[in-house]
Amino acid sequence: MILTDKQILKSIEKGDIVIEPYDRSCLGTNSYDVHLSKYLATYDSEVLDAKKHNTVSHFEIPEEGYVIQPGTLYLGATLEYTETHATVPFLEGKSSVGRLGIDIHATAGKGDVGFCNHWTLEISCVHPVRVYAGMPVGQLIYFMVEGDIENYYNKKKNAKYNQKTPKPMESMMWKNKF
Repeated sequence: MILTDKQILKSIEKGDIVIEPYDRSCLGTNSYDVHLSKYLATYDSEVLDAKKHNTVSHFEIPEEGYVIQPGTLYLGATLEYTETHATVPFLEGKSSVGRLGIDIHATAGKGDVGFCNHWTLEISCVHPVRVYAGMPVGQLIYFMVEGDIENYYNKKKNAKYNQKTPKPMESMMWKNKF
């Protein structure tokens, strides 16, 4: 079951959902709009290795915007810091962003109960597009969970993305054993 606007508001009041900064006008019928932060990053190496720590270079989007290019993976972040303590958050791109040929995530659209951070976006495009800090980029949808939770994400010892940061985080695949 997906939470409605009224259920999202109740969850915010209870502290089960935290959104900072919060803007009531971003609350939709059954979602909350999130925005692109000023931070982007690109990988330093042209060839990435899943078993190695691939480093990134961060930069800020200038006031006049930044043109993202096809064939490059950009890591972005949501302006909003979020916490989700009783529901499963899903991040989907806004249709207006998709109609510009921008994808905001390759595979990581689902969060875990207990996720507490800014969302890292995996941004790609089909043709050059100028993007701006603060532009609406996605929407969070919250799904109810059934049953008790034993292992909240923010309390897992092996969680790879618990370091609170407003900047996009590179892949931590190299921390897995394979």
